[in-house]
Amino acid sequence: MQDYDEATAFLGEWGPFQRRIFFFLCVTIIPNGYVTLSMVFLADTPQHHCHLPDSLNGTTGEANLSSLLPVEEVDGEMIYSRCRRYKTPVTDDLNDTTRETEPCVDGWEYSTDRYISTIVTQWDLVCDNNWKGPFTSSVFFLGALFGSIISGHVSDSGIFLLFYRYGRKVVLFGGIAMQTIFSFIQVACTSWEMFCVLSFFIGIGDISNYIAAFVLGTEVLIKSARIVYSTIGVGIFYAIGYICLSLFAYLIPDWKMLLLALTVPEILVLPFWWFIPESPRWLLSQGQVEEVEAIVKAAAKQNDIKCTGMRFENNDGATHGNLATRHTDMHNYLDLIRTNNIRNITVISFLLWMIITIGYYGLSFNMANLHGDPYINCFISAATEIVVYVMCWWFMHTTPRRIVTASMLFLSGSVLLLVQCVPKTLRIMTIIFVMIGKSGVTAAFTIIYIYSAELYPTVVRNMGLGACSMASRIGSMIAPYFAYLVMYDEVLPFMLMGTLMLTAGMFSLMLPETRDHPLPEMIQQTQSINCCWFSARLSGLRPSTIQTTVLQNSNIFSPASTAELQPIAPASTLAYDCTELP
Repeated sequence: MQDYDEATAFLGEWGPFQRRIFFFLCVTIIPNGYVTLSMVFLADTPQHHCHLPDSLNGTTGEANLSSLLPVEEVDGEMIYSRCRRYKTPVTDDLNDTTRETEPCVDGWEYSTDRYISTIVTQWDLVCDNNWKGPFTSSVFFLGALFGSIISGHVSDSGIFLLFYRYGRKVVLFGGIAMQTIFSFIQVACTSWEMFCVLSFFIGIGDISNYIAAFVLGTEVLIKSARIVYSTIGVGIFYAIGYICLSLFAYLIPDWKMLLLALTVPEILVLPFWWFIPESPRWLLSQGQVEEVEAIVKAAAKQNDIKCTGMRFENNDGATHGNLATRHTDMHNYLDLIRTNNIRNITVISFLLWMIITIGYYGLSFNMANLHGDPYINCFISAATEIVVYVMCWWFMHTTPRRIVTASMLFLSGSVLLLVQCVPKTLRIMTIIFVMIGKSGVTAAFTIIYIYSAELYPTVVRNMGLGACSMASRIGSMIAPYFAYLVMYDEVLPFMLMGTLMLTAGMFSLMLPETRDHPLPEMIQQTQSINCCWFSARLSGLRPSTIQTTVLQNSNIFSPASTAELQPIAPASTLAYDCTELP
């Protein structure tokens, strides 16, 4: 029996159909690049100090400020206090430190050298309220956490309120529409609380869009095209969005206008609905064979391939008319822990996704805190990601998945731990080390998406990625506070993230290898993890003993071969008589 990749191999790997799907899906990823990280600029905190009483408006010269505001040391630099002012503004001794101080009872004055306004200056998210800045990002990722659950659940298990069996395409464009609508409403926010609530819903749309686009591309494209899409395609277009963020933020220093400029392009993506098909793999799993037949015929036509005698058959030779009414087993999140193999992979994947996400977003949000211009730092960070994605594409062709994942995590963790050894006078070296560390974790983040998609079987793949993404959103909710720790110690965030990266590297070595393996279709085809004692204990039993036992107790594998388990498509198989047009 042929699997889906073999049955559709006649379409080729890089024809007009594949190129169109590749491009349109990649364009839908661009908004994810700037929406997810927009808080780097929307919630940035400019230099500020207490607003002076109205009676002293004309005495704000440098000498007078020294008599009105206490001075404090921040990162080795003496600056005016951000949260306190003297109760007694005038004194003969400017060096007198015994004068009583008070909080900024009249508000704050903010520097406009870089920003006209941010949400921090709009609602005074400083001093006692400075926790609200990173909390805003955490609320966004809380929405992403919720979206990770429902996007996988709506796409695969078919139960979310009144919606069921909508598939990848509806989730993709539903997420884009939600993200766009709530972003427009957010521009008109009149309070920080309202801004946070809307950020929650934007987070739902953002992650639903990303997961659905990633899975849809992975399932529509085959073989090398799938790898190119998952690494270079998704990664580079995400980085393009990140680059757009730094450019737009530099040109538009007002947060409302910046948010509006970032939202308008999302409208242009919605018409792609008529050009992107539903996942044929998902349609087959639902028994919707007529839709699959129409998609394959359209793809063949676009690729100038003539198909005759196209038909769908089940294992008994039944026609697709019978298959359309075939009962399809329901799957839910419990299937991710139903067997030992898939449960072990789920637990390890959860840990990896959470730690890698803390590293990626923790370093991304910290870019504005590094020495130098934040726009340049973010631009360099985004441009570096493009190089990393190209390297990942090469790695995916030449290196085992778990080896390259572990290597990137070890590189990132080691370099971040070395930041504490860099003298404070060599700030450029700190930036270089942080960029290398971020490059390593970016590579791991890219590969883990592909790796996880290959580890999970088709019947629960979208739920598997949604669940892993749920774990990563827990990490992303924590990540803004890693950047917040820089207010207390410059190197503490890097030490913590470096330690986590090394831990994740060790966990990644336990996952099974998926390179050059066919995508699993059923849960029983999930590979086992690589524990040394477990492998040694069972080494004398493979392949005959273990596989014979499995074959005797399962009807989803073909007993024709004991060297490799052969999957039988649960829904149907495809038969074609196709030739290229002259």
